[in-house]
Amino acid sequence: MSLTRREFLRLLAMASAAGLSLDSRQALSQAGAAANLYDVPRFGNVSLLHFTDCHAQLLPVYFREPNVNIGVGEGANRAPHLVGEALLKTFGIPSGTREAHAFTHLDFERAARSFGKVGGFAHLATLVKKLRAERPASLLLDGGDTWQGSAVSLWTEGRDMIEATKLLGVDVMTGHWEFTYGARRVREAVDKDLAGRIEFVAQNVKTTDFGDPVFKAYTIRELGGVPVAVVGQAFPYTPIANPRWMIPEWSFGIEDQRLQQTVDEARGKGAKVVVLLSHNGMDVDLKVAARVTGIDAILGGHTHDGVPAPVVVRNPGGATLVTNAGSNGKFLAVLDLDVKGGKVADFRYRLLPVFSNLLAPDPDMARLIERTRAPYRERLAETLAVSEGLLYRRGNFNGSFDQVILDALLEAKDAQIAFSPGFRWGTTILPGESIRFEHVMDQTAITYPASTRNEMTGATIKAVLEDVCDNLFNPDPYYQQGGDMVRVGGMTYACDPGAKMGSRISDMRIGGQPIAADKSYVVAGWAPVAEGVKGEPIWDVVSRYLRARKTVRPPRLSLPRLIGTAGNKGLA
Repeated sequence: MSLTRREFLRLLAMASAAGLSLDSRQALSQAGAAANLYDVPRFGNVSLLHFTDCHAQLLPVYFREPNVNIGVGEGANRAPHLVGEALLKTFGIPSGTREAHAFTHLDFERAARSFGKVGGFAHLATLVKKLRAERPASLLLDGGDTWQGSAVSLWTEGRDMIEATKLLGVDVMTGHWEFTYGARRVREAVDKDLAGRIEFVAQNVKTTDFGDPVFKAYTIRELGGVPVAVVGQAFPYTPIANPRWMIPEWSFGIEDQRLQQTVDEARGKGAKVVVLLSHNGMDVDLKVAARVTGIDAILGGHTHDGVPAPVVVRNPGGATLVTNAGSNGKFLAVLDLDVKGGKVADFRYRLLPVFSNLLAPDPDMARLIERTRAPYRERLAETLAVSEGLLYRRGNFNGSFDQVILDALLEAKDAQIAFSPGFRWGTTILPGESIRFEHVMDQTAITYPASTRNEMTGATIKAVLEDVCDNLFNPDPYYQQGGDMVRVGGMTYACDPGAKMGSRISDMRIGGQPIAADKSYVVAGWAPVAEGVKGEPIWDVVSRYLRARKTVRPPRLSLPRLIGTAGNKGLA
């Protein structure tokens, strides 16, 4: 990774002239690509490395970015609501490049086969070590959604990821899906497993009785003589989006007035740089940045948006950089700050795609991963079927792996309609690849996996769709709860994202016939947030469905008819 571009081109020309094998020339090509991508010149005197939403993916994966990420109101046609060519044009990324593949869905299958898998903690560790060696005054920040998203993480209550992040060198983290292990486990992890190694910060989590802080609000670290405050912001809607009964004595929220007080306090204690390690989602962070002063940068997560450059938000106190660093271990952000006279004078930012074939695996991390996964290897490796099409999850309305889950629910529950949560995590499978049990768990590994069968009236079905749709498309970011639209199978409908609450969903039909408001329908689903719901785990439902087929044809996506979205740059 020390080759310059000129040196690489010279070596490649020499290799060609000497008649080296294709493998040798490919190795040189990869070395040159790594040099171009990962040689990030040091800048300034303070550096922050940031990853988020890795969802417990320790190994390299494929992960397709969305082709539908619609913005409404002030969020329309701006980051993070840009997809495909619109994103490339906005950020000046050439088509057909590694970076174009990393940041978009374009020509995904061909590009994935060409450029290989992304992420993997052993490869991420190599990149982190390289950058930190070049930047001795640095912190590594974890934006949360780290302990959930894989079978092994579920079965170990996040212990696999805690050990991996400690070895990776994470300094500070915040959370969201971590809370779905329950208050007892989170408290145990923070007080014991992370103690002395990783600080867990969340200024917006307090007790429901007296409003006392549950976690540290912030930490101040001195980097190269500069006091830097890292303030934590956990996902504000955790008790709504996830089961409240798992954390009954904790309250969450955006809490921007409390945040302002926290920022002011950190400044009063000498912090010259204040960053918010956020799991709000990028639209919320953009509004926070306009309302709360004194934050130099927001390193954001939750919405899985890989945004190549920060958005600069002006506010009465100056300006705040707002970033979002993707998901699944696919990216590592590098924010270099030049701090002069007690304030940030300039910055440089890179969101680096982690291509596993360009970064040699770190031996220590590779051994840890192998040891962690060894007891579960046989169960994870079970081949359930072979996919003839691209299976992915991501996009406002549906993904092909989501459709497989819907189809399995419809069959298993003998239902007319199926609902599946609009989760943004879940790895991608290329055509011709085997679907292993591990892949199913990548889509379903949660602590409340029960599948359900209920009767709902047409009026209730509409109310459910309207409620979720408002969580996604409310023009005020503070009323958005992240997540994508609930996936719907067995019925069709129309959606107007720009309409008012209660008027976005229309033309609901089953088999071409209108759904009647007062008629009852059989609806299958999974991931109920209510306490005490019993049902077969969704991974068993999907696994049985796949085993019975052995080969899975490309599923036909159940998508709504969109209204009023012409020209929206969040639609490819």
